Amino acid sequence: MNIYKDILSAKEKGKKLLAVLIDPEKIDIKNIDSFFKKVHLSIATHIFVGGSTDKDKQTENVVIAIKKVTKLPVILFPGDVSQITNYADGILFLSLLSGRNPEYLITQQIKGAAILKHLNIEVLPTGYVLIDGKKETATQKVSNTKPIAQDNKELIVNTCLAGEFSGKKLMYLEAGSGAKIPVDTTVITLVAQSLKTPLIVGGGIRSITQLNNAYKAGADMVVIGTAFENDTAFFDDLKDTAITSNFLQTII
Repeated sequence: MNIYKDILSAKEKGKKLLAVLIDPEKIDIKNIDSFFKKVHLSIATHIFVGGSTDKDKQTENVVIAIKKVTKLPVILFPGDVSQITNYADGILFLSLLSGRNPEYLITQQIKGAAILKHLNIEVLPTGYVLIDGKKETATQKVSNTKPIAQDNKELIVNTCLAGEFSGKKLMYLEAGSGAKIPVDTTVITLVAQSLKTPLIVGGGIRSITQLNNAYKAGADMVVIGTAFENDTAFFDDLKDTAITSNFLQTII
């Protein structure tokens, strides 16, 4: 499995990817098997595991349980270094580019590097850019940083370009879990047109219309978490029988 190579290949072919984000603090391990029966009927191509916090240290246990029931790539989306586990297939090696807190710009990355050099998981250098979704997010509270306003498009684009020029292989525009509004399509388009790296977009996407709008605007991968947490029936709207032609539907 080469996660990044597959993402690049999908981008080159114009295929769109969907990641289901699972927060270890919000899922009951006993329900993972039934949850993934729905995931496998959907257009989901990747699984992200992580959250801003993991007070009960359940990330590794959740990843182990997920790996037993799916062949989809399981990628860590860690809030901090404590959420790293060798049982995942890969990790988004995040740098919070929109903030100016060194703890999440480089300090956590230094701590993570000391662990990851001994593990056999794929490391995906990712620029993480918080966009104002009109709701204070857990990431803001934990990182003590502020998101970039959606109307400050020049700053958003230049922040993403700085990440790409610094060697990030993925760029992630994040409105935050439970965002009242998703990343605006004009923002997505401007960033997508400026970058060569694959673009991930997440936060506030709760409908097929919003999902398709993000794809049409230029997102290569969309991340959905809260919509599934609040209404697993949303999976019914994402069954590949309805919209297979528009998505990459493959188990890597």
